[in-house]
Amino acid sequence: MPHDLVHAVVETALGVDDGFWGAMARGATFQGFELVTPGRHRRSGMKVLRRGGDAVMDAELRVAWAYRAWSGLPTEGRGVGSAPLDAEALARTGARLDAAARRWAAVPVGGELVWRWGVDG
Repeated sequence: MPHDLVHAVVETALGVDDGFWGAMARGATFQGFELVTPGRHRRSGMKVLRRGGDAVMDAELRVAWAYRAWSGLPTEGRGVGSAPLDAEALARTGARLDAAARRWAAVPVGGELVWRWGVDG
């Protein structure tokens, strides 16, 4: 499953509105992103990211942890760190990641998946 889809799923499940997708909605730009339609100047998009960067990084850690737990990767041991999510949050994100994985797997080659951040669960 694409990393950005995992972000959409986990951020929605946790009610995160100031993570990656929230920053994008506010006009943040990231290196390597190309705008499909003209929008903010790249410098103003970087200002959005600088102002909300701590929240975006916090969301990145929570998304990575939820994905790690869901995919069966180790959540304990050397170099893993402490859990930024409790058992209830992991249960909520796990169920939504299961549903998203099913939807993603059903997309035919050359097809598309429309996902509404903050709405689709």
